[in-house]
Amino acid sequence: MVDRAKILEAVKTAVEKAPKRKFSESIDITINLKNIDMAQPKNRIDETIMLPHGTGESIGICVIGKGDIVTQAKDAKVDLIIGPEEVERLGGQPREARKVASKYRYFLAETAVMPGVGRYLGPRLGPRGRMPMPITSGQDIRPIVERLKNSVKIRTKDKTVFSTKVGTTAMKPEQVAENIETIVKRVESVLEQGPLNVRSVFVKTTMGPAVRLG
Repeated sequence: MVDRAKILEAVKTAVEKAPKRKFSESIDITINLKNIDMAQPKNRIDETIMLPHGTGESIGICVIGKGDIVTQAKDAKVDLIIGPEEVERLGGQPREARKVASKYRYFLAETAVMPGVGRYLGPRLGPRGRMPMPITSGQDIRPIVERLKNSVKIRTKDKTVFSTKVGTTAMKPEQVAENIETIVKRVESVLEQGPLNVRSVFVKTTMGPAVRLG
């Protein structure tokens, strides 16, 4: 595990080396794994990780259902609310359904509509790792939405190299470093050999050069 001081140093270097922009850029990390067979489903990573300081950018959330869950979704200011009839309609509009599946990062759906979601939207959401989180009757989605707004999803499939957003250049380097540490720790915790399965970690801004941690 790379310590926080070295992570912070890499973040500062990445920001300093990036071309100066008049707008805030994303900061990402790329993690390279080693000595692990990603063809084996048990070795693949599929994690939603809550960041201490969020990503610094808006994350699209869609809620599917009717009644109370819609009221809560409006309170939580989610980006899109879809009713059961709309789910069926989207099933016959593959292009529009693909846009929805690509635009929104997280989906929540009440359990009553999950069969329809699986039937009509499953082919679009499933391959992207975005099948909805089932919400039972009476469950309050507001704290869930708040947590997801500050989370990133890591899904490796069969690849040993993957990237994720960790913040923006508008954030304090210390905040970005803490986000990176949180992600690396979580990834190491689900790997068979922990840190021994991590070959390298790089941090970079959107337009800047990659800087290796450690």
